[in-house]
Amino acid sequence: QVQLVESGGGSVQAGGSLRLSCAASGIIFSFYTVDWYRQAPGKQRELVASITSRGYTNYTDSVKGRFTISIDNAKNMVYLQMNSLKPEDTAVYYCNTFGNSRSFWGQGTQVTVSS
Repeated sequence: QVQLVESGGGSVQAGGSLRLSCAASGIIFSFYTVDWYRQAPGKQRELVASITSRGYTNYTDSVKGRFTISIDNAKNMVYLQMNSLKPEDTAVYYCNTFGNSRSFWGQGTQVTVSS
């Protein structure tokens, strides 16, 4: 059974930093692309960052230069380092991967940035 568990969310002031973690069981992250999505109240879920099985990364324009996605293969975990946070980064952040013909999601972790 595949499980993804996010952690590391919280409340910070604008300009602060948080590091989100996504732990996987039942699936090996390094074999697949792993994504971080976010969903703000009243908005659609949006793709924030991705890391491929080869380690290539991609970011949505609004977080480029501020967020960094990384993987620890030994721990089977993916991270999202978020710096220079802005109020518009407030959302529930989700970890996602697609493997074995299925899409897997974590439960999400809340990030709240106050001005």
